[in-house]
Amino acid sequence: MTSVVKHPAKPDRIYAEPLAEVTDFVFDERVAAVFPDMINRSVPGYATIIRMIGLLAAERVPVGGRCYDLGCSLGAAALAMSRGGAGRQIEVIAVDNSAAMIRRAGQLLQEDQSASKIQLHCADIQDFPLKPAAMVVLNFTLQFIPLPKRVELLERIHQALDPGGLLLLSEKITFEQAEFEQLFSAMHHQFKRDQGYSQLEISQKRTALERVLLPETLHSHRQRLLQAGFRQVETWFQCFNFVSLIALKPNNHGASGDTPEHETSHGGSGTRD
Repeated sequence: MTSVVKHPAKPDRIYAEPLAEVTDFVFDERVAAVFPDMINRSVPGYATIIRMIGLLAAERVPVGGRCYDLGCSLGAAALAMSRGGAGRQIEVIAVDNSAAMIRRAGQLLQEDQSASKIQLHCADIQDFPLKPAAMVVLNFTLQFIPLPKRVELLERIHQALDPGGLLLLSEKITFEQAEFEQLFSAMHHQFKRDQGYSQLEISQKRTALERVLLPETLHSHRQRLLQAGFRQVETWFQCFNFVSLIALKPNNHGASGDTPEHETSHGGSGTRD
């Protein structure tokens, strides 16, 4: 995630040299040390997403409300929500199963006084108990959860959300149309080259992520959110093969338009996935 402190991030050089064997990507100490640089140079629009998470918290989280950052990495989304709820005594809970990431997040958050009310937990978000919440963020997290387990996690989040509560889901996606898959993948790789990554780095990291990060189509994400109980789903951000969705839990179950048959998206699912 974006750095939560003012000093520059350590540059990502993990895949800069040829590796005899490219092993599966893990969020270990090496990744934790360079993660702010890695994520900003790898995901177009990432800093914008983080800023907008703060604005959403300011708009949607009430006084004393609770927020979750699930798969929090170094806590950028948690910090954004904390800042967005400044002066309203909101509770922010950040969870990640990587001890290295949580440890580094704790160090960074200690340096930022605005993050004093963020609770960090090293735990698997698939098992972590969720209390009633106004807002939940899955920021490029669901793509690392095994496919059969994704709907169960979203159902738990939907159940925990207050009526009118918000889930923000950011993901790397794939496309049913081969032309768009090829175009946006090429554009993403060019973006990374423009950020200073070599072709070797791009290739080796892609190999490391192949069995770990499992993207789906935008249509699949929307359908799963509906299956989990959400009734309003919108794409609010997209850049190439990276998107962010907002899913709202209805205030009144059974109100007109609150059935999957009436769900529509102005994000243009017919042309984007």
